[in-house]
Amino acid sequence: MNISNNTAAPDEKADKPIIRIIDYKAGNAPSVMHAVSHLGYDAGFARGPRDIETATHIILPGVGSARATISSLGGMDILGLLKDLVIQKEVLFLGICVGLQILFEHSEEENAECLGWLKGKVVRFDASKVRVPQMGWNLVNFIKGTPLQNTKDDYFYFVNSYYAIPENTCDIWAESNYNGPFAAAVSRRNIYAAQFHIEKSGKAGLSLLDNFLGNQII
Repeated sequence: MNISNNTAAPDEKADKPIIRIIDYKAGNAPSVMHAVSHLGYDAGFARGPRDIETATHIILPGVGSARATISSLGGMDILGLLKDLVIQKEVLFLGICVGLQILFEHSEEENAECLGWLKGKVVRFDASKVRVPQMGWNLVNFIKGTPLQNTKDDYFYFVNSYYAIPENTCDIWAESNYNGPFAAAVSRRNIYAAQFHIEKSGKAGLSLLDNFLGNQII
């Protein structure tokens, strides 16, 4: 991961957010923590409901399958409170990779029922037309304005065999192309999610992460 040194010191952050990174042991949480810390923010891992009760920003990294992720979160007894905080209280939320996919209703991968916070489904790339998984850098075009300022088109790092098809196109925040356009990122009010790995995307990823963590409004 290429990390720039031009980042603010911790005491330069005006309003300190309460950042919690959900750690369900298979979600690449340590790499996300490294990126958050590099930007000068304090953060903690969330391994149970109490850890997210006072959070202002919740990050859900994800690797592996949607079914395994949902199962792990259920085993942490965190799903009920997570839904209350994100959907009812509108705490800022950022999903990464599988953390995006589980926001939808259903995933073709292992026929998994997901959270259903956003309407739509997750399907597999056509292996007869492209290499699956998609692995490497791809251009991302942000097509919808959000309260996250200075979000710019750039190359981000992907590792994914599946992608989301939102039922509501207004939920598509950014698009990329892999045998046709697909949703590279989605957003609705306080919910943001990226199919690409923000924490592995160098300066572009750090900039996007900083925009999210510095945001205090919906």
